Amino acid sequence: MTHSQRNGLFMGLPLLLVALAGCAPSAVEVVQVIEQPLVVEEAPSPAAEPVEEVAFEVDRFDVDLGRFDGGKMWTFDNPPVEWFAEEYGIDADSAWFAKARLGALRLSSGCSASFVSDQGLILTNHHCARESVVDVSRDGESLLEEGFLAGTGADERKVPELYVEQLWAITDVTSRVHSASRIVRGDTERVQARRNKASAIEEELGEAAAVRDSTLRVEVVELYSGERYAAYTYRRYEDVRLVMAPEEQIGYFGGESDNFTFPRYALDVAFLRAYDRDGNPAVTPNHFAWSTEGASVGDAVFLVGNPGSTSRLGSVSQLNFERDYVLPQQVAALERRAELLRPFAGSAGSDTADALNNMWFNTSNTLKSFSGKLAGLRNDTLIARRSAAEYQVRDDLFKSDSLSGRYGSLFQQLDELQLSKRAEAGRMAGFTFFGTTLGSRILLRALYGYYYANLQRRGFVDQEIIADVRKEALALDDLPAEVDESLIRLRLQEIQEALGAQDPTMRSLLGDLTIDSLAADIVANTSLTDSAGFAELLDEGFLGSDDATVRVIGALAPLYFTIQQQMESFQNREDLLVAELAALRFALYGTDVPPDASSSLRISDGRVDGYMYNGTRAPAFTTFYGLYDHFHAYRDISREWDLPERWRNPAGAFELSTPLSMVSTNDLAAGNSGSPLLNQNLEVVGLVYDGNIESLSNEYVYSDRAARAISVDVRAILESLRHIYRADRLVQEVLAEPDVL
Repeated sequence: MTHSQRNGLFMGLPLLLVALAGCAPSAVEVVQVIEQPLVVEEAPSPAAEPVEEVAFEVDRFDVDLGRFDGGKMWTFDNPPVEWFAEEYGIDADSAWFAKARLGALRLSSGCSASFVSDQGLILTNHHCARESVVDVSRDGESLLEEGFLAGTGADERKVPELYVEQLWAITDVTSRVHSASRIVRGDTERVQARRNKASAIEEELGEAAAVRDSTLRVEVVELYSGERYAAYTYRRYEDVRLVMAPEEQIGYFGGESDNFTFPRYALDVAFLRAYDRDGNPAVTPNHFAWSTEGASVGDAVFLVGNPGSTSRLGSVSQLNFERDYVLPQQVAALERRAELLRPFAGSAGSDTADALNNMWFNTSNTLKSFSGKLAGLRNDTLIARRSAAEYQVRDDLFKSDSLSGRYGSLFQQLDELQLSKRAEAGRMAGFTFFGTTLGSRILLRALYGYYYANLQRRGFVDQEIIADVRKEALALDDLPAEVDESLIRLRLQEIQEALGAQDPTMRSLLGDLTIDSLAADIVANTSLTDSAGFAELLDEGFLGSDDATVRVIGALAPLYFTIQQQMESFQNREDLLVAELAALRFALYGTDVPPDASSSLRISDGRVDGYMYNGTRAPAFTTFYGLYDHFHAYRDISREWDLPERWRNPAGAFELSTPLSMVSTNDLAAGNSGSPLLNQNLEVVGLVYDGNIESLSNEYVYSDRAARAISVDVRAILESLRHIYRADRLVQEVLAEPDVL
């Protein structure tokens, strides 16, 4: 789980917060450089007992605890060899898992992907590549609307600043990280000691790996809430080019209305290519072959990707706080922004229009996701199930004198911490999503300017971080003045509602002005409407200027920092307690339960299967027949179901009965978009692009009753490439036919 998701009320500027905290890695002893494609140094762990299904009555509910309530997002550190043999009858040995790991990729944009040829060809989602499509569009082009296909290798367009990473090696570093926190006292100091140690190990191993191969990078990954740490060594490909992307109208067919739903009919696919440093297509022998037969109902399928976060191993009191405060505040903030942006969304053809569309897409997508999670937490059965699981842990805890002596007061401490957080939650609400791109660009630039000036004033020694802050600040896109003014007005209203009209900060900020007039004055008298004016102010000294935003951010930023500091204090305490809880669970159950998702590579098993919903049954597969049915039935209602011109009258050879989308029981989370769905021979049968609405509550408890992963069927991709796009070069490459480049 990332910091912003744990914290819940703020999401933004993590680099700046680290910089202002003055975190710097310390020197550590040299360790041996990894020499093999995969090395896992396993720390001793308690023998794991099978998790049996038991029943408890909690809050008047009879709850069955399932074997996989904690999910199936298995790490490659501890692959479920025995379970795969038991359930699917496959011999998933170390070579099988190595192939699954080395074919998978992580995009720097936050999505997953995979190699699908030996010439660096990459498969991912259209919605994962949408910003890349915009970035490579030239003057007069609207590739997001029109689609893109490179006829030859020379036509493939380099995407600025996009890179992909392949997990090359894993090393357990738990004991080294934990050693740092044993010699300090205080919650903040212990958390910071672990962070510093992890950063130092990351830097040390990264430098050593780079000496051997300059494409290698190292990231220290926290597992089981800090009970385990692993150094993941990635091979990075920094030259990534766009090869093919369909029109957005087919890539996002059904739009926001169909988001997180099934049946679905979107061709959410895109192809990229990795190039080496000499400018040639990368040689990638570790890639996934393509299954032309696809999958059938009941088939075992395996999802390999990088899920962002889940919250399955914390306490019930934490879930209650998220249900009562965090998610309601986030959903309310997103609803207000979605309503504000809705009239401006839908236009295309300019950088500003694309920025608005992306902002609308991100806001509406996040809103639907968070609303689904909130609905799940408000379901009494979910809380009862987690309560029963917690009761099981408490019961097992007090069967052991040694464990009860160490962890006996743990749950009480977690409960008391949530009470402290509740006391501050109202004040924090006004800054929900503060410092993110889900708000005014003018205020966000002002916040960057405030940070940048303070870093310089404090004589911050790490000039690289200062340069990164400047680069991030100047990379922000622009919004129309009327949109920005509306977003500023909304933010000021939210802060006033949270703090009260008589709050000294708000009274000082407004004076004799109203919120409406202050917002209008800011927009009329600022140079932060675009990056050019902002760059000049940064160079001249932002805080010393007479820009209209200086007084506003000078009042809001210190308040934000004070609240953030309080939240950080709570979070540091909670991190330590949750780490203790993870250590307790680990002592009781070992690796039978996988760790919560952490944007690191996982493999999830499942089967292709439909499910019951709305009094009927969703099929396991949809076809192109359904696509055209929706086009004719709904296109007059909304443009979301319209089709690009080339799709309206397909060639006679185009087979409408081809499976288009499919659902499976694989465990997934945000970040799995673009993950390959593989059969037991590790051939691609699908491309994961979403979960259904029923899967959103799997954030807290995994269930496969109705929750499903949604994938584009490979047969639909092939049929479209052949008969709609005439992309013979791509078809030949994914089918491993010679002479394709």
